[in-house]
This record gives sequence, C-alpha cells and structure tokens, in this order.
Amino acid sequence: MHHLKEEERQKINTPATPVTDGIKIIYYTDPLCCWSWAMQPQWQKFLERLGAKPDITYIMGGLLPSWKSYNDTVNSIRKPAQMGPEWMHAKYVSGVDIDDRIWITDPPASSFPACIAVKSAEQQSKAFGEKYLCLARQAVMQHSLNIARTSVLTDLAENLATAEASFDTSLFHADLNSRGLEAFKKDWQQTKYLGITRFPTLVFKLPGRPPVKLTGYQPYENLMKTLK
Repeated sequence: MHHLKEEERQKINTPATPVTDGIKIIYYTDPLCCWSWAMQPQWQKFLERLGAKPDITYIMGGLLPSWKSYNDTVNSIRKPAQMGPEWMHAKYVSGVDIDDRIWITDPPASSFPACIAVKSAEQQSKAFGEKYLCLARQAVMQHSLNIARTSVLTDLAENLATAEASFDTSLFHADLNSRGLEAFKKDWQQTKYLGITRFPTLVFKLPGRPPVKLTGYQPYENLMKTLK
C-alpha cells in the first residue's frame, strides 16, 4: 500500500484558493432587480470564501426609468402587474424570500430614486453604499416598501445611521440632489454605453488577463469557477 507523504496529503485535503490579488469586480445591478437579491446569499458566500475582499464597484444600472418607457421584451413585462411573476420565478429558482405583492398594492414608479440614494450613501464610503443597497433591496422585496418614495429612502438612511454612527444623514440628503445624482448619471450612461440590459451583470478583471463577464443569476459555484 502506497503511503502519502504529509506534504502530499495536505495538498489533497486543502482546497484550491483562487487568486484575489489585484482582482476587480464591477457589479451592474439595481435596487429593484429581483435576481440580484435572489443571488445575494450566493454572492455573500463567495465573498466570505475569498477571505481577502476584492475591489468591488457597484454600478446602478437604472432598471426602471418609468413605466411609460419600460418594455422588457425577454420576459414580456410592460406594466407593474407583469413584474410579479418574474419575482415569483426568482424566488422559486433561488429559494430566497421575495414578496411580489407590492406590484399589485403599491408598485414603484421608477428605480431611479433608489439608485440615486445608493450612490448618495456611497459618497461617504463604498461600504455605506453597499449596505444601503442591501437595505433598499430588503425593504422592497421582503417588506413591500415602495423604494421610489422619498420617505422610504429617508427611513432607510436613518436605519443605516442607527447601525453605523459615522453615517451622516444630513450629507446623504444633500447628496441626493448633487453628488449622488451625478454619480448615478455616470453609472447609467456607462451601462447604456456598454449595452448592458440584464442585471445582475458582473465583470471580473485581473491584471494581464482579458475581462470575464457573467450575466444573470449565478450560483456560488459559477462565481468560484470564474476565479479559478
């Protein structure tokens, strides 16, 4: 019987760790994107397994300018009531809790206000922007709160300030009509220029290698394969 040396045994039992040094991930999403919320547990597991967090930039894609101009030909969605089945599908595929009733009871008129709010929080730090994005998604998809309403966005900022003492709500409100607004305009223009129409879309960049793009809901295994 062949006996493995201790070094060889350790190599077999130790999982391969993907290279994260220098990697950048651009995450195109929107607070109203049900598939981004559905992917959140997979995304969180992916980040936790990496250990060292890569450089992540969240780009707000402006999924829903208004219902007057919205037309999702892929999923046959032109009006609010037709969005509910898509959210139900995301819930079924992912197993993540998503409440689609808001599209009947109080449908958001646009995702732009929430996108601007996320970018306003981000002006104070990337971490605040990421946390606010998660709060906004949870508010609309689990608690049926209309994140197109300023009052809801204000409450979310207050919640973030309660959890993070250094988050400045006064600065957040000022940025809604200035820096946050301008930052969202740049995000939206970039998204349109690159022809990105589906969210989430992730672009992985590593020095010396061509970028890799993943579009749509991705399980943890696919995210890890991209790095390996």
